[in-house]
Amino acid sequence: MAGFMNVEKAGELGRLYHLDKIYQLGDSISDTGNLVLESPHGSGFLFTRPPYGETTFGKPTGRCSNGLLMVDYFATAFGLPYLEPYKKAHANFKHGVNFAVAGATALSEEALKAKNITNPATNSSLSVQLEWMASHFNSTCHTKEGCWKMLRHALFFVGEIGGNDYNYGFVQRKTLDELTGLVPDVVQSITDAVRRVIGFGARRVIIPGNFPIGCLPIYLSSFHTNNSAAYDEKHCLKDLNNFAEIHNEVLKASINVLKKKYPYVDIVYGDYYNAYLWLLSHAKRLRFDRNSLQKACCGSGSGPYNFDPQKMCGAEGVSACPNPDKYISWDGIHSTQRSYKYIAGYLLRSILPQMRMFHL
Repeated sequence: MAGFMNVEKAGELGRLYHLDKIYQLGDSISDTGNLVLESPHGSGFLFTRPPYGETTFGKPTGRCSNGLLMVDYFATAFGLPYLEPYKKAHANFKHGVNFAVAGATALSEEALKAKNITNPATNSSLSVQLEWMASHFNSTCHTKEGCWKMLRHALFFVGEIGGNDYNYGFVQRKTLDELTGLVPDVVQSITDAVRRVIGFGARRVIIPGNFPIGCLPIYLSSFHTNNSAAYDEKHCLKDLNNFAEIHNEVLKASINVLKKKYPYVDIVYGDYYNAYLWLLSHAKRLRFDRNSLQKACCGSGSGPYNFDPQKMCGAEGVSACPNPDKYISWDGIHSTQRSYKYIAGYLLRSILPQMRMFHL
């Protein structure tokens, strides 16, 4: 299908692009276990309970889905094993490390507090993850020259990150105008992170933008209105999608500046926004249930989105739909494994032409 690359049959990409490692910074879109492992009460998180992880792994793994995430499909596409979380003891980091933490923010805990926003999940913001990364490289490649050599065939993902800065703001009753004012700070934090990974030796960096959050069950449920003019042709909330686009446009402008400063580095925008809209537009052809495109597979509630923030997936008495492959949304916030497969395929088709096949 146009716009999509089959990520399950593309292992030769690793050889074609001479890519041998992936390093991931981010949040729950990418976390494969760090939040659970870093927390003394990790088993208390809902996504550590069934039915999370059951489609592929038969049990919860710390991934916020019913199975694989995009980072897992990216690894498969390049012929690499799934990335181990940084906090896992005795992990094999030969082919990269996953530093992402579910619930993480682009801004530090202190910076968010200055805006009267608190993070209820973790203090492992983007700056903390970068310190983990620095510590990892100090213990593996030791010197700047050694890291430059070790990382010349690596791929870095700086995000998706920043979505939670806004998510927590919305939950804590910040207005759209207030959160729009937060965008430059969030993007600056991401930009600083890109500069830092380039300083480590990165020569291929993907910087994903935000999703069209107005299409997600959590927001459709929270901001439900009887005003039909508030929705677009896909029944997504216009104002929330416009806000996500503001973040993405500021991020893309920053990426353009970075490209000029670091012409020897492949710096590529990851268009999560249009990837998700592409999935919605092609849902029928992809055999998703067209009556459940904005309904959580695993959730509860009497409304049209099967989402209740007081009784979410993983809570006692909350069950999953019989066939998650027919749903785009897994738990109202995160996508199903099958959705992530198609989004990852869309992104690879978009990203790869912007990357050089070989870096000296």
